[in-house]
Parts: sequence; structure tokens; C-alpha cells
Amino acid sequence: MFDTKFAIVLREDLAVWQKLNVTAFLTSGVVAQFPDIIGDPYSDRAGNLYNPLSIQPVIVLSADQATLAAIHRRTLERGVTASLYVEEMFSTGFDAANRAVFAQFAPDDAKVVGIALRADKKVVDKITKGARMHA
Repeated sequence: MFDTKFAIVLREDLAVWQKLNVTAFLTSGVVAQFPDIIGDPYSDRAGNLYNPLSIQPVIVLSADQATLAAIHRRTLERGVTASLYVEEMFSTGFDAANRAVFAQFAPDDAKVVGIALRADKKVVDKITKGARMHA
């Protein structure tokens, strides 16, 4: 049905609240890059209106730190723009602070806790190789 795949890979040792937080942030980045992924608003039988949601399923995977680093490297090598969340962002409380702490790291020393991307299915499968379905 879709030529693309929307995948999020989380570091497997995160606390549940961290996994949920990172997933929300990473999803917003992909949606910002691909606004056409958002469908029409929902309405219930009573006529209440709700926000539109993604038209495409999101696959959530998990991986260890080394695999996440490899996935990060593969996105860069293939020119796929991704959403990235580094461990140090947990210690900040707002967007400007997140960007400031993020800028202190390069791909070779970033402690990636989550990455999200949307691209051609085959490309996403190659990039996320080694990650597994999130438990």
C-alpha cells in the first residue's frame, strides 16, 4: 500500500517514560518533514471533531547503542534526513536547550537514544538492519 516506510528505532535500555517521550519528539520531526503524511480530521458519531492522524503506520523498533550508531551512520551515508534524539536532551527542558546540547556532538560521539526516518521501504530496511521489533 505504501512505497515508503516510517520507522522509529529506540535504544532498548530506556525507561518507559523515555521511550514514549522520544517517540513523540521523533514522530513530530518526521511529520514536519512530510506534512502529507497527515490525513483528514476524525469525527465521532456525536459529531465531535478530533485531530488528524498519520495515514501511514509507524513501525517502532529497538536496538542497542552500537546498532543505533550504525543506523545513524547509514542514514547519513544514504542522504536520508532523520529525526535524532541524543541522551543529553533528557537533561534539558525546552527546544533551544535541546538544540544547544545536540550541537555539542558529532555522529562519532553522539549517544543516540532514538532515530526516526521515512524513506523508500527498501532503503529503510537496509538502514535499520540489526534493529528488532520493539517488545
